[in-house]
Amino acid sequence: MLLPKTLDYYQEQVTRMLESERYGEAIETLEFLLGCEGQDEQRRQEWSTLLEWLRVAFPGGAQDAYGNEAVLAGEEPEDAAQALKRRTLEKQREDSGYERELLRRVTQEPLTERGQIALEQLAYLEGPETDRELIGWLESEELHPLLQFRTLQTLKRRGASGVVRLGRDGITIEPEIERTPLLPHEFPIAVAEVLTRVANQTESGDPSLFYFAREMWMQFVMAAYGTADYEGLIRGGEEEIDAWAAALHAQTSETLEGGGKSEQIRDAYGITGELRFRCERAERSLRAFAKGSLRR
Repeated sequence: MLLPKTLDYYQEQVTRMLESERYGEAIETLEFLLGCEGQDEQRRQEWSTLLEWLRVAFPGGAQDAYGNEAVLAGEEPEDAAQALKRRTLEKQREDSGYERELLRRVTQEPLTERGQIALEQLAYLEGPETDRELIGWLESEELHPLLQFRTLQTLKRRGASGVVRLGRDGITIEPEIERTPLLPHEFPIAVAEVLTRVANQTESGDPSLFYFAREMWMQFVMAAYGTADYEGLIRGGEEEIDAWAAALHAQTSETLEGGGKSEQIRDAYGITGELRFRCERAERSLRAFAKGSLRR
């Protein structure tokens, strides 16, 4: 059974997936929700109706609406990235100022789903000034850490390289564009090892907690990229991974169920002695990120 805070989280995520046309992800999330027991019957009916509509409208599942168009035309279906690239290049052919408009949307408008999609679109275009303007924007403003990371990804996809100096809570970090991970498996192995440890602790008792923990962790790792927290994790060895795993489990539990389980969770991960201080430091970082991300 999912707790109320968990339900609110998933409801928000499904809404965001639909707004940004990530229909395959919405289908997968709704299937997960309907597999959980003990939910209000009216809510289950709403989920079921929405899921049925999505399956009819987008039978390809992970293929979005644009992939569907290709199927109807007798072509190979596109994935979401291919579809976005195709539409972006078509727009650029129709309007030579389209790249400038996308850049303006990213750097001057308030952050919205529309702006995030524009940032993704810029990865497919090759205007010579865009790299310099994106780097200048990153270095001149203290942006949200996730937006900084997404922009680094766009720059890497565009073929840019070099060090970018980013403001972060009064200090400067200097990540290299070309080392920025584009996909989860491109992060150092320590990132995945944290999730493996949490999965081992939660798979029998509360698998829904792991689903939430995984989402929180990947968002946190992207936001922490290039910081002392990130470098400490990937260079710190097995004990550091244990500390972060326990901290992630504790923060996820606190977010979904309220506090009170930290000691029990630390015991489960063998957090004793000096390792306790590392775990508490990791908990503070995760808590600060969770509070910050909820405000945006």
